[in-house]
Amino acid sequence: MQLKPAQLAQHLTQTLASSYLITGDEPLIVQECADAIRHAAREAGCTERQCIAIAQKDDWMELGHAAGSLSLFAERRLIEIQLPSGKPGTEGSKALLEYLEAGSDDILLILSGRIDKASQKSKWYTALDRTGAIVTAWPVTATELPAWLHERMSRAGMQVDKEAIALLAERLEGNLLAAAQEVEKLKLLHGDTPITAPMVTDTVSDNARYDAFRLVDVALSGDARGAVRTLRGLRAEAVQPPVLLWALAKEVRLLADLKRDITAGASTLSALNQRGVWRNRQPLVQKALNRLTGRDLAQLQALCFQTDGASKGFLPGIAWDTLERLVVVMAQGVSVANTTARRA
Repeated sequence: MQLKPAQLAQHLTQTLASSYLITGDEPLIVQECADAIRHAAREAGCTERQCIAIAQKDDWMELGHAAGSLSLFAERRLIEIQLPSGKPGTEGSKALLEYLEAGSDDILLILSGRIDKASQKSKWYTALDRTGAIVTAWPVTATELPAWLHERMSRAGMQVDKEAIALLAERLEGNLLAAAQEVEKLKLLHGDTPITAPMVTDTVSDNARYDAFRLVDVALSGDARGAVRTLRGLRAEAVQPPVLLWALAKEVRLLADLKRDITAGASTLSALNQRGVWRNRQPLVQKALNRLTGRDLAQLQALCFQTDGASKGFLPGIAWDTLERLVVVMAQGVSVANTTARRA
């Protein structure tokens, strides 16, 4: 049975499955889902909790020992397995299948890293899907974050206006844990008072995870405004231009190489794989390739050189200014960027 994180609370009020797998890239959602299952297990009589951390294949023997032993203090136990890699391996697959086939009054809870598509077809995964419940915690996107914040604040009994939600989402983008903490802070500071944008400005720190690779991805996505905001956030955090230029220039070289490969007759997918672009980044890079022309890429290479010279003092100009120009061209192309500059 597949469950979304938002469906878990309702599910737990109706039944308690014999096994749960919580997997995904969003630590806050994984943790909160696990806490909900632990609470439900305690309510169902699982007063004893046994944790098994999987670091090597021999650790799976503990699951067999747990299944074959009786609890001294409780009729039922919560057996919790920590599987950061998301891959149990041959030994783990065998141990899980044996446990599930044997049946148990205990509750099995597996906390795992992201499960890839190949592993989702494995026997252990399909067995868990058939006999228990699988909860996948996908990251909350920038588009989804306002609704996520509104729902969380409503559950906390808070009233909030649209401007406050928009400001919260802007400041906390990419950091769900910080978002949850800031909601709690606003609740403590303002109680039942409706939350407004000025309150958010006064109390919420700018916790968006600004980093060089995020800057590259925002620019590649075509979001010029977001890229400039991310760049200015990095500047406020005292990140130096050469660090950002390294990441941007690396991506510009990759785009130029890919464009040459495709022009020479290679398919886009073949070129991406040949250049070692990770599968989860391929749609983002392909989107940029479709948008950027040869002229755009030449301009990006020139801006990389100009930024390097400005940051080292052998060319005139301000490195931060050329970096802004660089990310805007990466996001929009030369012609749109020039139009935007003229209007400004």
